[in-house]
Amino acid sequence: VQLQASGGGLVQAGGSLRLSCAASGRTFSSYVMGWFRQAPGKEREFVSAISWSGVSTYYADSVKGRFTISRDNAKNTLYLQMHSLKSEDTSVYYCAASRRSRVGREAQAYDYWGQGTQVTVSS
Repeated sequence: VQLQASGGGLVQAGGSLRLSCAASGRTFSSYVMGWFRQAPGKEREFVSAISWSGVSTYYADSVKGRFTISRDNAKNTLYLQMHSLKSEDTSVYYCAASRRSRVGREAQAYDYWGQGTQVTVSS
């Protein structure tokens, strides 16, 4: 599967953005999907993940209550709605797909990665 992330940009603190991740192929609905982010000089970190059905969702503590992950399997698209953005959310955000049946928080659990989209939050 090929992944294309979009929707990043520059936003003021307290603002909102919605990221999208378009997937190619007809098997999108069979993948666990996740969002990760990486700031300069830091390791890539888990943000959120969603089961293949969309029923189960998982969040890093740092974004819980502010971010919402969702997916539209009919459109082969993953979303990340981000509210109440903070300067520390500034990162490149990556979407990823996993062939595993269980949802994972580790980057190693994901097999395919998008190219990343930059989110910059100004304070």
